[in-house]
Amino acid sequence: MLGRTLREVSAALKQGQVTPTELCQRCLSLIKKTKFLNAYITVSEEVALKQAEESEKRYKKGHSLGDLDGIPVAVKDNFSTAGIETTCASNMLKGYVPPYNATVVQKLLDQGALLMGKTNLDEFAMGSGSTDGIFGPVKNPWSYSKQYREKRKQKSHGKNEDSHWLITGGSSGGSAAAVSAFTCFAALGSDTGGSTRNPAAHCGVVGLKPSYGLVSRHGLIPLVNSMDVPGILTRCVDDAAIVLGILAGHDPKDSTTIQDPVKPFTLPSLTDMSKLCIGIPKEYLTPELSSEVQSLWSKAANLFESEGAKVIEVSLPHTSYSIVCYHVLCTSEVASNMARFDGLEYGHRCDIDVSTEAMYAATRREGFNDVVRGRILSGNFFLLKENYENYFVKAQKVRRLIARDFVNVFNSGVDVLLTPTTLSEAVPHTEFIREDNRTRSAQDDLFTQAVNMAGLPAVSVPMALSSQGLPIGLQFIGRAFCDQQLLTVAKWFEKQVQFPVIQLQELMDDCSSVFENEKLASVSLK
Repeated sequence: MLGRTLREVSAALKQGQVTPTELCQRCLSLIKKTKFLNAYITVSEEVALKQAEESEKRYKKGHSLGDLDGIPVAVKDNFSTAGIETTCASNMLKGYVPPYNATVVQKLLDQGALLMGKTNLDEFAMGSGSTDGIFGPVKNPWSYSKQYREKRKQKSHGKNEDSHWLITGGSSGGSAAAVSAFTCFAALGSDTGGSTRNPAAHCGVVGLKPSYGLVSRHGLIPLVNSMDVPGILTRCVDDAAIVLGILAGHDPKDSTTIQDPVKPFTLPSLTDMSKLCIGIPKEYLTPELSSEVQSLWSKAANLFESEGAKVIEVSLPHTSYSIVCYHVLCTSEVASNMARFDGLEYGHRCDIDVSTEAMYAATRREGFNDVVRGRILSGNFFLLKENYENYFVKAQKVRRLIARDFVNVFNSGVDVLLTPTTLSEAVPHTEFIREDNRTRSAQDDLFTQAVNMAGLPAVSVPMALSSQGLPIGLQFIGRAFCDQQLLTVAKWFEKQVQFPVIQLQELMDDCSSVFENEKLASVSLK
């Protein structure tokens, strides 16, 4: 049951094949058994069971609230949840319990979803590996998959397997791992420069970044206001469309959301491929791109062409400036947003009482890690009066040029762009931490951050396994507010490639000490 799609489980609930309480208990049991993945910061067991009980009453009366009623979901720990601790994986907010729900969280709950818990992330979502939070790194479920372990055995020659666990990508790594490991059917992430799509690609799940303004940001603790978008992680494209249909729409608490009412996101079948034009950005063919990802990218383009679609090479000429531009704008907004954490109103406060200034400084030194402090320092440098024109204003102009590149391509007749999501498959944690956070983020968000600067929708879809037995995802980018068209193309592609399901049957044998010899019989992947 846990290996099914959201739509399949929703149908099973309506037909009485399983109850919301049974489903909730199975997920909670699996969360406990996979605790070593560190996907969750907080597990809201009592809340989830109470919600399941209420859902069960509705089903018995025949008053289901919709497709999400009784469905276990998880939420990244930078979304406010009333009565449940929201930490952003930082000492600064450790112990902070919001008095309200983020709009997207409230919309899920209004549809009867069961909140299993809050998922792990990089501190304040600043990172691309989900390794820099105070609760420790998230481990990729594929590290323990049959597919990866068999490949490792062929090459390891007796080396310690436990040291080769893989990163999830980030910063929404906890949410991606939670979905990948079957502990929930959908999860919320946030996406500022690829933080939903990047871990989706590494964990073999679907990661959707909606158009900026389609989904409310109210209650999402901000990183970069002008780029932040709530993201959606699911096991298939259709499930992402269901969740998006629930979350999308105007919110009076977020002035950046669209005013027009949003229709449900039902995805039609692609029948006439000759009317579809796929663009391949030539600037995304970088030297750093792994040969396997490049090969799969080429195969995907050939697949569309062989089915009758028009596939053309396009140019996004200002792509090479996107990393520097993103860094300037991101750190500048971070410096502004992090100013609210001063120890006065909420969150951590130091014991120093010599002066207000000393208290501010000590609180922020104790509350933020090196990554966050570094971005605050960079941002304040760019915003200095003598630097403002040369850095921040110039970066805003470059951002406009990057956005215009996309407009020009879509105006030329291209419907959807096809690109890699990441440079390579997930790497071992020991290899990942050799680089500093800024270098890692610049490399890992190479293909994703320009989309956030342009406010476009994009989705990462798993395509195939690498020679290491690990997922590789490709990214589809659509026109602004044409999310339905984007997901329709992605769904067609997903159906063609038939990405294999993660096989965790051997996980118990390899991690018996962690799981205390319990059996994972509840996870049927057949």
